Amino acid sequence: MTDGAGLRVGELPDDLSAAEAGMWQAFRNGSVYDLRAGDTAADDPHGGHPWGPERTVRARIVCWLLLNGPPALDGRVASLKLAGVQIVDPLDLAGGTVEPYVEMKGCRFEKEILLPESRFTTLRLVDCAIPRLEAARLHTEGDLHLPRCRFHNGVRLTDAHIGTDLLLNQAVIYRDRRDNSLVGDGMTIGQDLQAEMMESHGELSLRGAKVGVSLSLRGSRLANPYGRRALNAPQLTVERTMYMTPAGVGDPVLTSGRTPAHGTRVQRFECEGGIRLDDGRFGDAVDFEQARLTLRDDQEISLRRVQVPELRFLGRRPQRGRVVLNGARVVTLIDQATSWPGAGQLQMGGFQYEYLVPRGPFPLARRLQWVAAATPEYSPEPYERLATVLRNSGEDEEAREVLLAKQRHRRENLPIAAKLWGHVQDWTVAYGYRPGRAAIWMGVLWAVTSFAFAHADHPPLKSGEHPPWNPSIFALDLLLPLIDLGQAGYWQLRGGWQWLAAVVILLGWVLATTVAAGATRTLRRG
Repeated sequence: MTDGAGLRVGELPDDLSAAEAGMWQAFRNGSVYDLRAGDTAADDPHGGHPWGPERTVRARIVCWLLLNGPPALDGRVASLKLAGVQIVDPLDLAGGTVEPYVEMKGCRFEKEILLPESRFTTLRLVDCAIPRLEAARLHTEGDLHLPRCRFHNGVRLTDAHIGTDLLLNQAVIYRDRRDNSLVGDGMTIGQDLQAEMMESHGELSLRGAKVGVSLSLRGSRLANPYGRRALNAPQLTVERTMYMTPAGVGDPVLTSGRTPAHGTRVQRFECEGGIRLDDGRFGDAVDFEQARLTLRDDQEISLRRVQVPELRFLGRRPQRGRVVLNGARVVTLIDQATSWPGAGQLQMGGFQYEYLVPRGPFPLARRLQWVAAATPEYSPEPYERLATVLRNSGEDEEAREVLLAKQRHRRENLPIAAKLWGHVQDWTVAYGYRPGRAAIWMGVLWAVTSFAFAHADHPPLKSGEHPPWNPSIFALDLLLPLIDLGQAGYWQLRGGWQWLAAVVILLGWVLATTVAAGATRTLRRG
């Protein structure tokens, strides 16, 4: 092949095919080089229709144009814009700096694209068939667009730097030999990562990635039957919102980064496999609205130590696996009763949230089931967190119900004797959280003991120095601690009546303390 440095301006290399010569001239002119036949089936880069030499160029010529191509024609800007072209041999631009604008639509690559350590201004590959994209540490000043492309052996973007947007809408990515679909560990994206209605077959890995604005997986379908996780993104940073929500389906497909309008046909986000967002940082929200999550028994939706102002857990309840929120810190939790899994499938140790905003009916009984599901082995923390949130919202009665449920759950793990005493406390005074019940018991006890003491033998301690005998006031004097009604200190009871008086004094202390505590809480709430 003729050396490009030895060509005169306007001269073509001497061994170019007709298709390559046309591409060479289109590059200098900055125009689109379109070799499509005009037949939908024949032009489908993902179909089985063969493309002949009239539509085929060598990868070496493409690299020549991009790295050391001829100058543009007067008044034009050199750029490579291809449509319906087949590129044979590996396209190897590793370590190169590509200055021309690059856009390829509906093209078919015979071998992988190799871009590690390379630099581009903007690179757009749209609706292309690509065996594999290897682009570790790729650097672009502008966008990297890969919409509707199909990658048959995965994509590698480890430690890549994308200046503005990474676009993967409707891309289909199959696994590589390590069962990964897309590996973007350590990747930095200046603005948005849009992967709406994408299909991922394998593990989508974004460990330690940073997204400058939002990450959208609206309508995407992630599946990894080969491993534990379909999305593996610990220490992910998203400055605004991560969307795992529906995308609108229309003509054309509505993948515009906005929530579909009411009445629009939608495709929900679906994930078959675990999701790991441990230690993630999100500036606005993590949104699971209408998400369909399918897990095996050994898989998790893991949000350990996540920090986010708003968590919208509004997807379909996973039937298997676990949802783990241990150590997560959320300001507002927006959820619905039908989204949370059952007992043994939820973990919330150290989970902190400040506000609850339920979507749809979420009565307190169901909320208590939510907490109990997270604590098959008793732990007071989830109950106390819920009670604090309810109390701060002015729902003091509901907060007391939560604390009562905590005591009942705790009782199940106590020894037999303590468990029986707990049942007594629950039945009589509800562990002190229903003071009205204590007042009723005090009234009943007063009435019963007044009747009993009316039949008691009650000789005075000192003759002539006692008030008239009044069994009702005597019983009340025993029941009310720290109050002297002028009866109990003047009469002497013997035998069983003395033991009855001791029991009444003890019960009086218990019941009066409970009533006082309840009154104090009522006054504090007021």
